[in-house]
Amino acid sequence: MSSDNVLLEVKNLKKYFPVRKGILRRVVAHVKAVDDVDMYIKEREILGLVGESGCGKTTIGRTILRLIEPTDGKVIFRSKRLADSGEQYREVDVTTARGKLLKMLRRDMQIIFQDPYSSLNPRMTVGSIVGEPLLVHGVSRGSEREDRVRRLLGAVGLKPDHMRRYPHEFSGGQRQRIGIARALALDPQLIVADEPVSALDVSIQAQVLNLLEDLQEEFGLTYLFIAHNLSVVKHISDRVAVMYLGKIVELAKTEEMFDNPKHPYTEALMSAVPVPDPDYKAERIILEGDVPSPVNPPSGCYFHPRCRYAKEVCKTETPLYRHLGGEHFVTCHLADSLNLRPIRKG
Repeated sequence: MSSDNVLLEVKNLKKYFPVRKGILRRVVAHVKAVDDVDMYIKEREILGLVGESGCGKTTIGRTILRLIEPTDGKVIFRSKRLADSGEQYREVDVTTARGKLLKMLRRDMQIIFQDPYSSLNPRMTVGSIVGEPLLVHGVSRGSEREDRVRRLLGAVGLKPDHMRRYPHEFSGGQRQRIGIARALALDPQLIVADEPVSALDVSIQAQVLNLLEDLQEEFGLTYLFIAHNLSVVKHISDRVAVMYLGKIVELAKTEEMFDNPKHPYTEALMSAVPVPDPDYKAERIILEGDVPSPVNPPSGCYFHPRCRYAKEVCKTETPLYRHLGGEHFVTCHLADSLNLRPIRKG
């Protein structure tokens, strides 16, 4: 991995939520929502992050942005805005940033929320919603601010006169476009897209995905794209990371991931992807049992109770997150010996 084009690097990131009981509210356990995650995102790429509901995808995104305080680990961000004269960028540890420095980082790192209904204030006009980041950071005011808002609305496919309306006057797809415009207001380098199309109709999903790709090209954006739909991730991502119970179990370039999966959980997820061929009958891999509790995860490999390839070593020893070559990483004892099925190309 060359550090020259890496925008964000996550090192040993952990987020544990305390479980309290009793009158004195003593901590009796921890929910291991994010458990020792390592990954990086390169400039102007889209990293897809997939996994079952509750595996920690959203928590990773919000911890990277410091919307949730991390328990441990580092998040190194290479900011061009904060660079001194003569420097290309300045490395900042997001987890330790405070005060003015953290506020400046907010301009470089933004989020698109999953729910286009609850993420917009119903009492504010669209112009106020999109323009509020500009006001908070003192970027522009008055007519200059209004002109900026009009340009942002135009960039996401909305009309300038929409800025006088309220969120309830728009459809779900239009509301998500408003959320995207708000995320673009401060000209960020990185956008965490937290399942931005999962609440939308399928026909609208394609429009929003294409819009995100167009905006990446126009504004030079980098995305962490969180989703649970592998078809969507395959369409938009340059690389894909697969999460299970708070850990990254596999990470690779998109083509490599779909043509040559190395983790049994990845194989199981891919078997559920519909193939546009009426004559093809997929062999669906049904995972037995429920997802273990993140409060009391299994010993050894977290996935072993549901893995059809599991051996004794999987039950007793925790697998390392290791490099297989190129940009392929996996957390599995048996990755070198298994011959897993790739997704069938439609």
